[in-house]
Amino acid sequence: MALQVRRLAFGLGAELTGVDLSKPISSDDRAAIQKAWLEHQVIVFPGQDISPEQQIRFGRLFGELDDHKAVPFYRHPEYPEIYLITNHKIGGKTSETKDTGRLWHSDHSFTTRPTMATMLYCREIPAVGGNTMFANMYMAFDTLSDTMKSVLRKLEAVHSMIHYTDHYLKDRNPEQIAHMRKINPPVAQPVVRIHPETGREALFVNEMMTSHFVGMTVEESHGLLKFLFDHSVRPEFTYRHAWKVNDLLMWDNRCTLHMAPADYTHEEPRHMHRITVLGTPSGRQLEAA
Repeated sequence: MALQVRRLAFGLGAELTGVDLSKPISSDDRAAIQKAWLEHQVIVFPGQDISPEQQIRFGRLFGELDDHKAVPFYRHPEYPEIYLITNHKIGGKTSETKDTGRLWHSDHSFTTRPTMATMLYCREIPAVGGNTMFANMYMAFDTLSDTMKSVLRKLEAVHSMIHYTDHYLKDRNPEQIAHMRKINPPVAQPVVRIHPETGREALFVNEMMTSHFVGMTVEESHGLLKFLFDHSVRPEFTYRHAWKVNDLLMWDNRCTLHMAPADYTHEEPRHMHRITVLGTPSGRQLEAA
């Protein structure tokens, strides 16, 4: 069966069928997957019964995999390439990734090598909820006025693990948080990012990691950032994925945001295997505050 592509939403997203990720991928299918991914930004492979080794093998078709040293505490015990997003207990303790991704973000925008591709594989999902939402940052930029586009092209914004942990991770292990802050100093990223493969402009700020504009105070930056955060996730720019067990999603962090709403109970399991493909260098490191 040839690979089939079915569009899922106006803003972004497509379902790909006719490919078995448990088997080696042909060069033709690899090229077709790449084409669909660049066009639709988020692609869904339903019904994929794959092992960790097979997920890693598929991920490596697209580049070097991250070993998650920036957030080293939640890795799979046998496969450092796999980051566990789960509400299972780990070592007898409540998982600290059970509420991961509650805010809109782009993976590892707080580093100078932000994630290119994320591949999330669903192992368990609640009967209701546990969704993931995505937003098209090409659309977010394209629908701004020409004057606003001109202003934003000249700006850099600070993406910071310090901002994230100060505001959103106050209940996590303080020693782990201190370590993550130490190894991840703030980074200045362009507010408008040029996609290295499509050449298109995309808005590159997010509410989870972006604290302020370079050269401005947090207070001076607040109004414009709040506008951009709200504008970028307008309903017509988004796709909400209702997971099924054995879905594998692959998305492009260079031109999307994503978030996991609190739309389920932790009395039911939600267990995901995430791998990420390292992107090209972007941004510059700043001194920690």
